[in-house]
Amino acid sequence: MFNSARKLAILAILTTSLVPSVTMGQEVGITAVVRNNVQVTTPANPTLHKAKVRERIAIGNDVVTGAVSMTQLLLLDKTSFTVGANARVRIDRFVYDPARNASSVSASVAKGAFRFMSGRSLKNGSEGSSIRTPVASIGIRGTIVEGAVGEQAIDIARREPGITQDFEADPEMASLIVLRGPGRNAQGVQRGAIDVTVGDVTIPLEDAGLALFIPGPGQAPIGPFVLSQRGIQSLRSMLGLQPIPGRDRNLARDPTTEQTFGCDGGGQDGPETCSGRSQ
Repeated sequence: MFNSARKLAILAILTTSLVPSVTMGQEVGITAVVRNNVQVTTPANPTLHKAKVRERIAIGNDVVTGAVSMTQLLLLDKTSFTVGANARVRIDRFVYDPARNASSVSASVAKGAFRFMSGRSLKNGSEGSSIRTPVASIGIRGTIVEGAVGEQAIDIARREPGITQDFEADPEMASLIVLRGPGRNAQGVQRGAIDVTVGDVTIPLEDAGLALFIPGPGQAPIGPFVLSQRGIQSLRSMLGLQPIPGRDRNLARDPTTEQTFGCDGGGQDGPETCSGRSQ
């Protein structure tokens, strides 16, 4: 029952428009951490190849991981995007204005586990970033969101005490989404939130730990429910989380790096701005 919808959704999330984009290929970040089998497409090499640490990533590039593998992307605005094992993601759009401390990132997750941590705009909550999965769109307002697509999402959902109903899940498109923070007690950081849209229904998640599970295309979201500690640990294991090395965090603070990545310099005509989109 899922075949037709699955093909359409995965095609939409992995392909670009026939209309060329003038910003396709704009460099927006680097691979800060690479563990085991990680492949990427880059401006220097548009075919999938083994990733290296500090390799530059651009709008429209694909990131693919194998088993027991992970990578962490660091974008110019200090956004970190962690990609777990057996995953495929793409950065679709990036807009960054350091003068206003504002940024916006859009990404697609076709499969696997992911963790998105907002960058410069985390403290003022001004961000309007988004992540797409095959069955949901996640609007992000200055916060941390984790999730999984496919079998990994199903594995967590089947063990969650907060999911009491039976479900038939699509092994390629099922999506689990959880708001991880900042929470109510975060000091100096405005509380973030996410809005998860499935079809014509949008569900806001405003408290850290709340999660939604979407079994497949055309199915209603299950939740919100509080993700169990077991579920949280399962996600962390899938992500292979580790801190970004200090030398790579500093890279995003260096204005010469931003110039190297092709940002427009500020001046009398306005602030320095980095922007791009994969259409």
